[in-house]
This record gives sequence, structure tokens and C-alpha cells, in this order.
Amino acid sequence: MPPQEWLLSAAERGNPDTSIPIWNTGNTVEPLIHGQSYFDRLVTEISQLKAGDHLFFTDWRGDPDERTSDDGPTVAELFAAAAARGVIVKGLLWRSHLDKLAYSEEENRNLSDDIEAAGGEVLLDQRVRRGGSHHQKLVVLRHPDRPELDIAFAGGIDLCHSRRDDAEHHGDPQAVQMASQYGPNPPWHDLQLALRGPVVGTLDQSFRERWCDRVPLDQDGPIATITDRLRHEDMSPDPLPEQPPDPPECGPHTVQVLRTYPAMRPPYGFARLGERSVARGYTKAIKRARRLIYLEDQYLWSKEVAQLFAEEMRDEPELHLIAVVPRHPDVDGGFALPPNLVGREQAIELCRRVDPDRVHVFDLENHAGTPIYVHAKVCVIDDIWCSVGSDNFNRRSWTHDSELSCAVLDDTRDEREPRDPAGLGDGARRFPRDLRLALMREHLDRADGDDADLIDPAGAVEAVTAAADRLRDWRDGGRVGPRPPGRLVPHETERLPWHQRLWALPAYRLVYDPDGRPWRDRRHARW
Repeated sequence: MPPQEWLLSAAERGNPDTSIPIWNTGNTVEPLIHGQSYFDRLVTEISQLKAGDHLFFTDWRGDPDERTSDDGPTVAELFAAAAARGVIVKGLLWRSHLDKLAYSEEENRNLSDDIEAAGGEVLLDQRVRRGGSHHQKLVVLRHPDRPELDIAFAGGIDLCHSRRDDAEHHGDPQAVQMASQYGPNPPWHDLQLALRGPVVGTLDQSFRERWCDRVPLDQDGPIATITDRLRHEDMSPDPLPEQPPDPPECGPHTVQVLRTYPAMRPPYGFARLGERSVARGYTKAIKRARRLIYLEDQYLWSKEVAQLFAEEMRDEPELHLIAVVPRHPDVDGGFALPPNLVGREQAIELCRRVDPDRVHVFDLENHAGTPIYVHAKVCVIDDIWCSVGSDNFNRRSWTHDSELSCAVLDDTRDEREPRDPAGLGDGARRFPRDLRLALMREHLDRADGDDADLIDPAGAVEAVTAAADRLRDWRDGGRVGPRPPGRLVPHETERLPWHQRLWALPAYRLVYDPDGRPWRDRRHARW
């Protein structure tokens, strides 16, 4: 299977200013499902770093007091201890909006201060469009004299409160405040990739592009600049150590690093017109879908994104869409809730107009009946191509904020039937199929290996739909008798009354799901 059939070429990426390779072969990729799994691995890998090794990271939010386990170090203690023993620690945190607006300005600033006090350097980065954010979640660990130990982590999990949940989904003991339906400790479903091989060098270089860019860090105007100076914030990044050579090849996985950067002024030096390879990578892969698109997403907004699914389903009469989304937005209230609801309702309705029997949307609940907040950003197409990252299926993630995702192809064919579900000759591949099956088994309360009826797309659709219907009927019937196994419930969209839609639609389009493309691309409806 030639990678160019599924992955973007340099011309298709559309960003001649970047220095990262178009893709890397010879990698090993491992999915870390749940925040606790990720934090456990992070502690293990960072604890092995020695003086002169590198720890680079980017994040949307970082809470210095977030514990990596019940009795483990906090994020600040883990990173600061590495810096204190001579590890070169560099970080880029989004500067964020005010805490009064339910954001994380103080938390990010405090994490920065704690690490810098130990000898690291963490910058608060506001090089974003108005109303935008840096949403990338990346940790890169390099060992210049032991390159076989190099590893990177990329995906949807921030280094902050609420993320440390596990398979039982009782929630993180340290929680952020969310919509009341999720309770005091919101259950949280999320995913991060652990990557080894040459792609670690590409992710290292992606970090370096942002770190070394000459655009000033503070783009919030003179008041914010003065405030930062009064607080003695570090506004000038120190030079980075020389980048080590890429680590050696170590596995069968080809990885393409996909990103979003908006078109902004002043422009990024590494993306003068922005970069929308996330949108373009998904678009190319979706257009090759034939049997099953499986996705998990925090939002699933935007008519422009949903239109891709709808058009492909119209062209491919056997194509099904399975989507796992949160039951409720993360916020409630008379002003915040309606714009959150209207975008998803539009997107799902657009797909269902093609064929409602081929659109299957679910949400999750734990065994106590508390909704599980779906924060994962995962897509698997026909068990051939998959992607895990920080980007959601909405226009904001595809054009406006900074995002980072890893698309994975596996050289290893999967011999379980059907061996070629799409019928394109590419054949099912081990990594994407195993990822989809692992997620489905968890959502259905099944043991490892109990997935024979889930391998074929038709069987998977039937199994998850039947399990979700049984749990819904048990719940709506008064919870009489034993609880059916599983956590999936059919998702119910709510159509807002006209008087709410009147203001919620423009608020959603302008504030919640803005467009970061150049005007020329907007006019021509292209990513």
C-alpha cells in the first residue's frame, strides 16, 4: 500500500515554510487509553532522563498541582525534578484567557514559574488569532547519547485537572468544574499516543519551529505586555540545544504529523499563510472510506466538516458512520449552552439526511449512570488509516487554533476476516483495527479478545447499536433488573426553539467555531 494513497504529499500539505518531513517510516506507536495510563508512562519515561537529555512540551492547560497518581508526584514536581538534575526542560503553554472566564491563565503561569525555579524554561505563548488558543498536547523526550530511548507523546490529554481517569471512569479526584450533569468528579474518556522511531525527530522539530519563531510571544496588546513585564515574565526564549539526529527505525508504522496553524498577523515564520494539514489529511482519508468511519470526538461540530461525511456516504451506499460524543457540553447555563448544542445538532442532522440508518451516534455513561465526558479525538477509517490528536471535528480545530495530530499507517496486514473490508486492495491493518476494537471492547464492557463479532464493519454496527439500545431501554424503563453490560447509549440531539437559534447560531459561528483561513480560501470553500 503506497503511503501517498492515504497520506498528504508535500504539495497537498500546502505549507512550503515548514521544515518537518512529510512523513516518517519505521516507527512504533502505542495507544495509551485513559489519563492514568498516560501519566504512569510519563512518570516512568521522565524519571529515566539524565543531565543533558531534553524534555520539551506544549500544552493548552497545565495545573502544577495535578497528581500523576494517588501518591505520585505532581506535574510540577515531576518536571521540576528533571530540570533540577540537569535535564534541559523547555515548554510552551498557551497564555490563556482569564480564570474569571473559566480558563487557566493563573494555572499555566504557576506551572511555568515552578519549573523555571528549578532551572527549566516555560514560556506563555499567545501567538494566536483573536479568540484563539494553542491547543497542542505534546511531550518530546530526547536522549542525545541513547537515541534508542527517545519517545514522544501526542494526543488529546492535557497535563491538568480532570484528565487522570481510568477504565472504571470514576473521574479524577482533582476535577475542573463542568456542567452539573457530570457531577463533582466528571468521568473522562481520553487517549494519547506513545511514539518511538524517526517521528520523534519530526515532533521535536515541530516544537522547535514554534519555540524559535521570531513573532513576539505576547499578542494581546500593550496592557498585557506591560502586565507581563511587571510580573517579570520571560518573554525571550533562550536558544535550544542542537537537535539530535532522528532515532533509529524500530517498527512497522508510518506516521504523518498533521497540524493546524491559522493565517494571522504577524504571520508565523514556519507557516506564513497558516497550515491546515489536519483538515486536508482528514479530507483525503475520508474520501477513501467505503465501509466504516469510526470516530470519537469532543464536539463533532461544523456543517463544513459534516458535509465531508455526508458527501462520502452519498457516494458510498455501504458506508456507515459511528460517532462517540459527550452526552452534554462541558458547560451549561442560558448563554453558554445553546451555541454548544446548535452546532452538533446541525452536523448530525446533515449526515442523517443522507441515510439515518447509516449514522450511529452514541454517548457514554459509567456503571453508576453518570455521563462520561468524551474528550478523545480519534478517527479510524476502514481499519486502514487512523489519527489521534488534539484536534476536534470542527472548523475551529481545522483552521483557527494550533493543533497537532498523528495519522498512522501500519505495514502489518491484519489476517482476520474481512481482510480487505474497503475492497480497495489495501487490506485491513493491525494497528488501526486493534485501536478500534480496544475502544469498542471498553465501551461494551468486554474482555480482551472478545471481539469476533466486531471485526466486520456490519457486525460492529449491529453489536454496538444493540448494546446501546438495551442500556437505554433499561434506563428509561426504570432500571428494573440487572444492568445490561456496556456504556454506550444512543445520543439524543436537541433542536433549539427558534428564539434561541436566532442568536445561538451566529454566536456559535463567530465565537465558538470561528474560521482561521485566509479570505481567499474561505471564498473558494477550501481548506
